[in-house]
Amino acid sequence: MRITGAEAIIESLRRENVEVVFGYPGGAVLTLYDALHKADFHHILTRHEQGAIHAADGYARATGKVGVCMATSGPGATNLVTGIATAYMDSIPIVAFTGQVAVPLIGRDSFQEADIRGITTPITKHNYLVKKVEDLPRVIKEAFFIARTGRPGPVVIDVAKDVFAATFEYEYPESVNLRGYRPIFEGDQSAIDQAFEAIAEAKKPLIFVGGGVNLANMAREITELADLTGFPVTSSLMGLGTVPADHPQHLGMVGMHGTYAANIATTECDLLIGIGVRFDDRVTGLLADFASKAKVIHFDIDPAEINKNVLSDIRVVGDLRWSLPALLTKAGNRKPGEWRAPIADWGRQVKTWAQDKPLSYEQRTDVIMPQAVIEKVSELTQGEAVIVTDVGQHQMWTAQYYRFKNPRSFLTSGGLGTMGYGLPSAIGAQMGKPDQTVFLFAGDGGIMMNCQEIATAANNNLPIKVIILNNQVLGMVAQWQRMFYEGRLAHTSLKGRTDFVKLAEAMGATGLRVSKPEELEPTLRKAMEIPGPVFIDVIVPSTEDVLPMVPPGARLDQIIMGGE
Repeated sequence: MRITGAEAIIESLRRENVEVVFGYPGGAVLTLYDALHKADFHHILTRHEQGAIHAADGYARATGKVGVCMATSGPGATNLVTGIATAYMDSIPIVAFTGQVAVPLIGRDSFQEADIRGITTPITKHNYLVKKVEDLPRVIKEAFFIARTGRPGPVVIDVAKDVFAATFEYEYPESVNLRGYRPIFEGDQSAIDQAFEAIAEAKKPLIFVGGGVNLANMAREITELADLTGFPVTSSLMGLGTVPADHPQHLGMVGMHGTYAANIATTECDLLIGIGVRFDDRVTGLLADFASKAKVIHFDIDPAEINKNVLSDIRVVGDLRWSLPALLTKAGNRKPGEWRAPIADWGRQVKTWAQDKPLSYEQRTDVIMPQAVIEKVSELTQGEAVIVTDVGQHQMWTAQYYRFKNPRSFLTSGGLGTMGYGLPSAIGAQMGKPDQTVFLFAGDGGIMMNCQEIATAANNNLPIKVIILNNQVLGMVAQWQRMFYEGRLAHTSLKGRTDFVKLAEAMGATGLRVSKPEELEPTLRKAMEIPGPVFIDVIVPSTEDVLPMVPPGARLDQIIMGGE
């Protein structure tokens, strides 16, 4: 069939089973948006391009599908950059369409021209500049294939303005054949055999799961491995939810703000089984002393991650959808008692650490403690909600105190640590999971970075429940200033408080405020009954720190607990 480039994009999106796109129109993409209008394709108009890509990101994390967004040329495209980098760091599959000036104007510093392909090369899995309409079907097919296969990631398709209007005979490819891109699925079986032998011999084993387990949808297999072997389990920030928080062997998060039990177990184990992790610096602490008593097995799809930060003794390179079932098959040949008997003393020791030094905070009746807010939401939702955070203290408190039960239920910017991520990501998550409750925890600093998206949530009547932990300070930055800069709070005070209730109401949402402990639960219950978006301004102390904490550059066993 003979169609325009704009129509070809829409038809290709349908062929890729895309249900919704997030975007913001502009001059270079007017033809595309006119075609979207005629086709009645589901498009969510955000209030900023950064909102569009974070929403696509949240949609992808919550559903496991490829998120799609659109923006115009120049500033529209460059406004996507932070979101592209956010997705790249956390391996999130996104296809971002950007407009470009017409082919004859490229390279002439034309109005609203930016070399978005050059700008995004370091932060994309791949990118394209399309100058010929005939290339569109192939490029789109390749982009979705690249974004979702292997280690997922964002792909940018920059399309010249005149390509949208050009016509051609459309045919969508049935397959992709890319020289130089052969994503690994099955690896070396002998590596599985080596891993199994080490696992069978370990006396103090520890399973460490990361975001790759969520991306591969292998949470059930991880839990099966833990149930079979009796091995204790720790998680990175991105791995939370892969093993239920109430699982008897789950020690919680490891690293800078991890639990005492998780950090000491990592220090003392004789075998560390890293699965879908990249051994980020916030996990390892002082790298030279990380798991120094342990043999390390690293399961990962990306060979570039092997030995990048932590040297591995056994390397299992391949898709977790291959390696974990293969390991479970071998492990299943031994009875549970054969696994558990040799590690009985280790299991008792780990439980003692968890019982002796659990997560805790000061219980107060005069003010609302931020940790109590998260615990109450966890109690009311029974751990079944989709939880999104912005970045900062509230993010770490959520990781510590919300009792996650399901994979893909915790959405947060882990690698890049992007303030402003939370609200648009929650919008994307709610679009992807319309039947689930979506809660966003945000700080009074980060919420302002994309607060314009309140209008997007309200206009689409999305029932997001936003809890702003309002401490009138840039919380995590101020904590570091108190701890490491002799208490000099340099430009972190947010006093002269923004009225978030009025802000929410001005954009069509419901605004509520809580300032007393006894008001918290009734207000949360009320918010959960309101069908549209609700923003709850919760007043919390300005000097509360996130603890435990491993100071930067310290060993994991040099953890600072509450009261120290």
